[in-house]
Amino acid sequence: MNSRDAIKLSINMGDMISMAYLQDLTDEQMLQRPHPECNHLKWQIGHLIASERMMIEGVAPGSLPALPDGFAERYTKETAKSDDASAFDSKEELLQLYQAQRAGTLAALEKLSDEELDKPSPEAMKDYAPNVAAAFSMQGSHWIMHAGQWAVLRRQLGKPPLF
Repeated sequence: MNSRDAIKLSINMGDMISMAYLQDLTDEQMLQRPHPECNHLKWQIGHLIASERMMIEGVAPGSLPALPDGFAERYTKETAKSDDASAFDSKEELLQLYQAQRAGTLAALEKLSDEELDKPSPEAMKDYAPNVAAAFSMQGSHWIMHAGQWAVLRRQLGKPPLF
């Protein structure tokens, strides 16, 4: 196994866990908050999509498809407290955008050499992703970090534990 395979394994684990938690949730359920101080799942998924694009474009410019106009602005810290369903994309739209971004992420990863993965990341990412490899590795773990809240919401909705 090479470094790209190990990173891809981590990304795919995050994908498997996250998609399992989301598979049977409705648009309405995704607007529920697992706790009053938590963000609802629609906002979280939009944030994850926008973050993935920002990070991967930061280390591999031109690798990912563009997001729809205004997408990133709908999923900022300022919009996190909104419960207005019309302010957020549908589950179907979010998952389609996610799949397109993730396909671009994996394609970009495949093109990089070990030397390129060792290069430093942009200054804005240094605190959480000191090099290109870390920026790619974050894509699986970032989703899993959020998925912990999704497990709580699933239990609140009476759904069985998955893992």
